[in-house]
Amino acid sequence: MQLPAVYQKAKEQVFTIWKTLQPLLTVHVGLASSAKAIIILEQCGKNKGYHEMDACGFHPEGGCCMLDGPEKIESTINMKTLWKNVSVEGIDVIFSRDAGRYICDYIYYTSLYYGNGRAAFIHVPPLSKSVTAEFLGRALQTIILEMLKQCGEERE
Repeated sequence: MQLPAVYQKAKEQVFTIWKTLQPLLTVHVGLASSAKAIIILEQCGKNKGYHEMDACGFHPEGGCCMLDGPEKIESTINMKTLWKNVSVEGIDVIFSRDAGRYICDYIYYTSLYYGNGRAAFIHVPPLSKSVTAEFLGRALQTIILEMLKQCGEERE
């Protein structure tokens, strides 16, 4: 599902995903336009600091995702472990604790909030001659399979 670059609409759609589908895990993928050949595994979402306007010229009230939410929420997926255990030939995979303060981080925090931490966020580079859609799809499949292994270990 493609989410809009609009804070409120994206928040509503994330809520709907968790309420209607009730997934074991939700994996969000966002574009890191400055990353040329790097996949970034994000560990946590932050609640405050959203002052940049969205595609409709708005930003969240008080610059935060959830007025009553904690400062940050960690994913139940251990991204550092994932980063150490996964390798994708032809592209660097890195670990991050800061997804920025725009729609990506906003969506991630919101999903972590509604999903009790059962969400993940991956920043990907723009498509190019070296990073094709097929290549990126295989890389994401490898990473997501490792995430699902962690979910399986957690359930046992």
